Amino acid sequence: MLSPKIEKALNEQVLLEAESSQIYLAMASWAEVEGFSGVAAFLFQHSDEERLHMLKLLKFVNERGGHGTVPALKAPSLKYKGVKELFQQVLDHEILVSTEINKLVDICLKEKDYTTHNFLQWYVSEQIEEEALARLILDKLKMIGADKSGMYFFDRDIATMGAAEKAPAEKK
Repeated sequence: MLSPKIEKALNEQVLLEAESSQIYLAMASWAEVEGFSGVAAFLFQHSDEERLHMLKLLKFVNERGGHGTVPALKAPSLKYKGVKELFQQVLDHEILVSTEINKLVDICLKEKDYTTHNFLQWYVSEQIEEEALARLILDKLKMIGADKSGMYFFDRDIATMGAAEKAPAEKK
């Protein structure tokens, strides 16, 4: 049985995961309109992943005797300066999500809820991979700089990059 404090904290994380999905969906739409089909495909996939993270949390809350709530979402930004800036926002957002996951883990330890603590370890590992992937993408974009042919190849390659980089984690 979840304590009210942990149930509230988990539902706040449900909101953050839902917002993540919406943010990446908006980014994907922007990228598609701007002609970056590979970036769009990567971000559409990332949006779907974040929704699955939200559902996993919501179902866990329900299974543990709480009530997972479906949050209202505010509209995400629809305009971005460029692909590099967009992926910097992705990294910044993933760092925020990691911080919030760590706060949840801390609450669980203080409340002695080891079941939820154990459940959250998947999210801890997932966030390490999410941040590493965002940093890898930013490193590639820094190498490319303003080279348009480099950006062309980056856009082509990133469509499969997320799936290839994430494959081991998704098997867990």
